[in-house]
Amino acid sequence: MQNGWAHTDVRRVRTLAPRPAPIGAGVVGCGYWGPNLARNLSEVSEFELRGLCDREPEPLRSLARRHPDVQVYRDFDHMLADEDIKAVVITTPPDTHYALGMKALRAGKNVLVEKPLATRLNDAREMAALARRSGLVLMPGHTFIYSPAVNTVRNLIRSGVVGDVHFVTSSRMNLGKYQRDGVVCDLAPHDLSILMYWLEQPVVEVAASGSCVFRQGVPETAFLTLTFAGGISASVQLSWLAPRKLRQMIVVGRNRMVQYDDTASDEPVRVYDRGMDHGPTSSFGEHQLVYRTGDVVIPRVEPQEPLALELQDFANSIRTGEEPRSNVGLGLDIVAAVEMAQASMMDNGVPLEFAPWVEPAVA
Repeated sequence: MQNGWAHTDVRRVRTLAPRPAPIGAGVVGCGYWGPNLARNLSEVSEFELRGLCDREPEPLRSLARRHPDVQVYRDFDHMLADEDIKAVVITTPPDTHYALGMKALRAGKNVLVEKPLATRLNDAREMAALARRSGLVLMPGHTFIYSPAVNTVRNLIRSGVVGDVHFVTSSRMNLGKYQRDGVVCDLAPHDLSILMYWLEQPVVEVAASGSCVFRQGVPETAFLTLTFAGGISASVQLSWLAPRKLRQMIVVGRNRMVQYDDTASDEPVRVYDRGMDHGPTSSFGEHQLVYRTGDVVIPRVEPQEPLALELQDFANSIRTGEEPRSNVGLGLDIVAAVEMAQASMMDNGVPLEFAPWVEPAVA
């Protein structure tokens, strides 16, 4: 007892809400990207990896050795019959996305499809309509919009640091893996998702040209000119035939320029206080440009694995019904832009216009 008062140590007991049970998930496609998804599904608390599926025995055996407690399937229908699997992640070649996605949705599974959602816009729209009618989540896997560096640039644009965006340039090049769908279907969805996410506008016009070296009709290099709904333009260069890996985007704004380099793990974002301004005029009607050179700022970017953040967003959408960041509307707009780019390439680079996807009203 002190000062006539008895001191009692009272500890509050907090009642914590029970953690929801993890969502059973299966991965179809155990090749190039499948191991990354399987690893993240097994590590994030929101999911429990319950199934691995591939028609080819070797990649299936290889991935199964890393996850010995997970059921393996050679037949996709058999995996879909597992009632404990509530979500399916599709990481197979793009021309299989539609058939596998529709089959999974018809089986009552929530679906995450690696980019692109489909190779044809009508197929992607059919998938979206089925998911909507069934009350299921259909999510395109545009992982880059979960990147901390990409979100740092988005915040610089939204906060006004960059000022009005004039245009964006992008280069995505490598001595890359040859894909049967061509370089536009393989690489353009990355740049399109980032650009639409940064500018918060859909693409309304595409002009594209390309080069086929090894197989006619399968371009290994492509050049895209994109026009967005607000009038901003972007130039995108894609190639599998480059001597070194290059993943760089430059945003040119009224106030500042921003460089995003995905290959620079330590300093992926740089902000340049450089540009040109209107200076004083010597006579009526004469305009003089003055170069401005200021500081270079390197923002701190916290390291986080985008794929894990994407899967957490997928789980949240399944549990709450909230629209994920990488949503169907974005996926459909990207499929449309890719389809238009490929059509423009076939038509000698003629610019093609199209209307952005608008979600239909609820009946």
